[in-house]
Amino acid sequence: MANLKEIRVHIGSVRSTQKITSAMKMVSAAKLRRAQTAIFKLRPFADKLNGILSNITTAEESENNPLAEIRPVENVIIVLVASNKGLCGGFNNAVIKEAELLLKKQYASLHQNKKVQFVGIGKRVSDYLKAKKYPVLGYYDDFTSSPSFESIAGLAEDLMDKFIKKEVDKVVIVYNEFKNAATQILMKEQYLPILPASTDAKNGKVMNNDYIFEPEKTEMYKMLIPKVMKTKLYKAVLDSIASEHGARMTAMHKATENADELIKQLNLTYNKVRQSSITNEIIEIVSGAEALNA
Repeated sequence: MANLKEIRVHIGSVRSTQKITSAMKMVSAAKLRRAQTAIFKLRPFADKLNGILSNITTAEESENNPLAEIRPVENVIIVLVASNKGLCGGFNNAVIKEAELLLKKQYASLHQNKKVQFVGIGKRVSDYLKAKKYPVLGYYDDFTSSPSFESIAGLAEDLMDKFIKKEVDKVVIVYNEFKNAATQILMKEQYLPILPASTDAKNGKVMNNDYIFEPEKTEMYKMLIPKVMKTKLYKAVLDSIASEHGARMTAMHKATENADELIKQLNLTYNKVRQSSITNEIIEIVSGAEALNA
């Protein structure tokens, strides 16, 4: 059994760790508030844009839109969105596991022929891609630390340009969608080609709204589609950032509670050892007294 000094040192160490996890929880809560406000403000705008796009991109008219061209999948880009830092539970591992699952099940043959490329957003997935030595188009670690629509729009334009030039046939985004501080939903969305309304896979519903368009649909494509695709990628990054702070806040909250429980157990052990030490000292004194009287 450990002596009293070792237990005191252990208790002090756990208390120091508890102060750190508690401070990190408060920092994450403050960052979460800002990130949550940003994503909640963007969602109605992004959802409305996406809804309009789905309604003007019907299956019959998809040939008019180069970004909606469905062709045999020979080259794939997987965009992974995670965080720059750890200590956020299974947040980053969920994205990495989903990437591995896609490579093993859906794109196994393409992956063997090096036809699957990655885009890493966040240092954690960038480190993973470097360690695995997978083909990578680029690393964008600064997106999660200081997201801006202009910089993320540049990446969206590159992806659309590659699709139009037929350098890639499908683009998939893997990220965590923010629901609340304790819940993040792992998402795997098809970014390109754009799905027409009749094959919208996100909600499984067929949308048959009849609109009168002004100007014509061809001009609507030119104006609306680039904006929608840029906003969609920007929304995925903001969702991931909010999810990261929520996951870290929850993880630090649990770590603080666990430290509190550990301190209670150590204090109980300390008191037991101390009481045992006092009892032994009393026994030694009594035994010595009896020896002198004898």
